[in-house]
Amino acid sequence: MDYKLTGALSALALAACTTPVPAPPLLTPAAEQPPAASYEVTGWPASSLPEIAAALASGEVTSVELTNAYLGRIAAIDRAGPRLQSILFVNPDALAQAGASDARRAAGAPLGPLDGVAILLKDNIETLDPMATTAGSLALKDNITGRDSPLAASLRAEGAVILGKTNLSQWANFRSNFSLSGWSSVGGQVRNPYMLDRNPCGSSSGTGAAIAASLAAGGVGTETNGSIICPSNVNGLVGFKPTVGLIPQGGIVPISPSQDTAGPMTTTVLGAALLMNAMDAGDADYTAALTPEALKGVRVGVLRAAQGSNPDIISHFNGALEVLRGQGAELIEIEAFEPPEGFWAASLLVLEYEFKASLNEYLAGAAPGVTARTLADIIAFNTANAEAELALFGQDILEESDALGPLTDEAYTKALALVQSATRENGIDKLLADHGTSVLVSPSGPVAPRIDPVNGDVWPEWAGAGWAAAIAGYPNLTVPMGDVHGIPIGLSFMGGKNTDAAIFAYGYAYEQASGIRLTPKFLNSAEDRPELKAAMQK
Repeated sequence: MDYKLTGALSALALAACTTPVPAPPLLTPAAEQPPAASYEVTGWPASSLPEIAAALASGEVTSVELTNAYLGRIAAIDRAGPRLQSILFVNPDALAQAGASDARRAAGAPLGPLDGVAILLKDNIETLDPMATTAGSLALKDNITGRDSPLAASLRAEGAVILGKTNLSQWANFRSNFSLSGWSSVGGQVRNPYMLDRNPCGSSSGTGAAIAASLAAGGVGTETNGSIICPSNVNGLVGFKPTVGLIPQGGIVPISPSQDTAGPMTTTVLGAALLMNAMDAGDADYTAALTPEALKGVRVGVLRAAQGSNPDIISHFNGALEVLRGQGAELIEIEAFEPPEGFWAASLLVLEYEFKASLNEYLAGAAPGVTARTLADIIAFNTANAEAELALFGQDILEESDALGPLTDEAYTKALALVQSATRENGIDKLLADHGTSVLVSPSGPVAPRIDPVNGDVWPEWAGAGWAAAIAGYPNLTVPMGDVHGIPIGLSFMGGKNTDAAIFAYGYAYEQASGIRLTPKFLNSAEDRPELKAAMQK
């Protein structure tokens, strides 16, 4: 979940502990590092979530073996080597959970398809395991609640192994307009495993980097506006932001009750659907409609207005459209889609109002060891601990939010009505109806820029329209559609409220036809690419 202003469009969201990890070191020069190839995944961790679930069911591998493999990989590349800093805490009970799963399977009594599968959760999601829920802030370092969020309880009921908690953009990137995606005072800067100097996006940065680097079979992120889709886009993952309300939001550090949701982040659409099955409190089966034929005869709205101007993205987007056409989809060009005047200011105002109210409520019920009980207390904590908390950027969004009144204010209710109308009945619903389409597609986001601790996030012109699905509370699925000089980009599928299963089906059909599955190379920079090195060094 996050809300990060970038350029004129701003308001596009780019939207985390038992022992804090040390501050990030400077990247070691390439000549002093082991070959990047030594970091690439081998063995069972290279398998997708569905492959791992099948191997556990058949007895080819045990959960303890898998969990140990992931723990070894975390030690090798998250704590050492390229030092991704994607994980804040490893669950000290993970191996015990894996052993219990193996015992259940030996007795012929698995709890579900995910029994024994290792899952990472973003560290704004509570679990009853002995790990804090920090949202990346030292103010919550003692927030060990001893309770499962409903989401974590659902995963546990399916037998999933809660492997640990991932780093994130602090406060889900809702602290400052000048923030740095993937940075928290608890865990430092998350690194993108495709190129270590590239932005991992946020706020589910750690989940994105960790799953891309095969540190678990699957992960859970959260989104307010872009925080599942963007890190999935730049880390070469399948990421799904569900219809708001399908996944219970209790026990998750909030920003916006009208937009917040958790969602799966995996390497395949089937994996995301299996994880969504376990997360959804209802009885929906998101795998049931997954077929390579799902796009046949489907009218697909092509959001040309959201494709951006990057020629590489447009080229990949056009190629993806041909894949859709080849699967029997009818493509309908949509050239115009703009929000009304005042939209972006209103969208920020809604989040600032809701953040103050919902965070104050969350902090009131935080663990006894937490002394900050209001947003005002968080601001004061940051000021008193500025060397750690405010080292890279300020807290202007926190201060703006705290200055606002209650959710009964007319300014809030009018802003909420404006942005929801613009993205629902006058937005996605209207586009679908006016063009007779079942789904809208666009690029998922821009090519990731470099991490810049001096200027904060500096994003290129945006591509994609995920903001509309985020603010409407509608489903959005990103699936890899290729890379630009080794940096991943994705294709987004967006639909109306509660069309989640259909969106999964369309994305699956595209994935199966495209055959695209990316793997990270752990390059230090783009100049490690031969074609760029040759051009840059004369």
